[in-house]
Amino acid sequence: MDAISFGTDGWRATLDEFTVPRVRMVGQAVATYLRDEGHAGGTVAVGYDARESSPKFAEELARVLCANGFDVVLPDRDRPTPLTAWQIRHRDLAGALMLTASHNPPEYNGVKFIPDDAAPALPAVTEAIEERLAEPDPLPEDEYGYVREVDFVEPHFAHARDLVPDDLSGLTVVYDAMHGSGRDTTDRLLEEAGATVERIRCETDPEFGGGSPEPSAENLQELVEAVRERDADLGIANDGDADRIAVVTPERGLLDENLFFAATYDYLLESDEGPVVRTVSTTFLLDRIAEAHGQEVVEVPVGFKYVAEAMGESDALMAGEESGGFSIRGHIREKDGVLMALLAGAVEHERAYDARVDDLLAEYGDIKQGKVSVDCPDSEKARVVDELSDEIPEEVAGVEVADVVTKDGFKLLLEDGSWVLVRPSGTEPKMRVYAEAPSSDRVTALLADGRELVASLV
Repeated sequence: MDAISFGTDGWRATLDEFTVPRVRMVGQAVATYLRDEGHAGGTVAVGYDARESSPKFAEELARVLCANGFDVVLPDRDRPTPLTAWQIRHRDLAGALMLTASHNPPEYNGVKFIPDDAAPALPAVTEAIEERLAEPDPLPEDEYGYVREVDFVEPHFAHARDLVPDDLSGLTVVYDAMHGSGRDTTDRLLEEAGATVERIRCETDPEFGGGSPEPSAENLQELVEAVRERDADLGIANDGDADRIAVVTPERGLLDENLFFAATYDYLLESDEGPVVRTVSTTFLLDRIAEAHGQEVVEVPVGFKYVAEAMGESDALMAGEESGGFSIRGHIREKDGVLMALLAGAVEHERAYDARVDDLLAEYGDIKQGKVSVDCPDSEKARVVDELSDEIPEEVAGVEVADVVTKDGFKLLLEDGSWVLVRPSGTEPKMRVYAEAPSSDRVTALLADGRELVASLV
């Protein structure tokens, strides 16, 4: 039990710790939690990603849930996390479990619980599940539920096309599944909307080509080259479970997620209105756009569960985080790289992202961001954060600190409009240091001072 801990987005671990007995304990804990919450005898979706071990773990979870009197619906094969989450609303389910380690390398796996509102589980829920961890406790066999395979794809596609009904005819997209669960899903949705889709890394490979299904700059060079060589309008990649998106443009190559967020929100404001929800690590460019349109900005801690909570409270038009997770009004409050691919296609089809970003930066000012990490054992993170409260400098890289935001670690707002954020990672034994400023040189200087501040305390 001590090895099972739900972090920012579920429990993840290497396969020497992520074992069948422990997964079965998670299944029992979820069954007990759902029963205690009044969902006894309900139906639960169990989805899984493209890792070799995932179908086996999904089968074990289904067995435990059935033995506790729950019916279970499974997909035909590995499918994206957002498709599993959408089943909750589509079928009015008690909740869902997803077997995925997202962008982590193949020696990892993970499991996340999604409650009946189809939004990420908040800490109170994951803590309640951890408190109920126990060996499976089956009911009499005549009270078992049943397992059946259902279509996870078409219900999600129908909803996505209702939200983004644009005809993408004439648009050419290169899609990179990174060998993850977005293959034959995100690309198919784009094709059904009328786009011409060319594919790379869309073959099944549980080893993810020998790397990690993380849509980072170093992992997407093949996509950048393919977009330019094939004269495509856009490149789109998903992470391993396709809840996040990365976009490539002909001019910029990999489009900074902050700029993608800003340009997409600006596009939505052309025909609608509403607040934007962003994490503390996400760009202030959104604030400038929102202010110009008379809209509110809601800032939350890092973690999509907090983004989702604020979406529900604010009726946000769009919400997201700089790591590539986004959702929009009218959808479930869960990040969805499949839906966002369709929306990105619609944005590009109307007017190219490169032109949109050029205009935004010309109007609101240039922005650059960077991030570095400092190794820090999980057991030391709380101490480091506590000690940081007494070590806040009066200035960073020669500019005075104007204010300090403490929603998630310490965000130092500087007199010139730039900022530095220091916070503990929720998924790795590291402290994160982020910075935003008008120039790359300035970001480098801010990160250096921020890293030195943290390193002195670790």
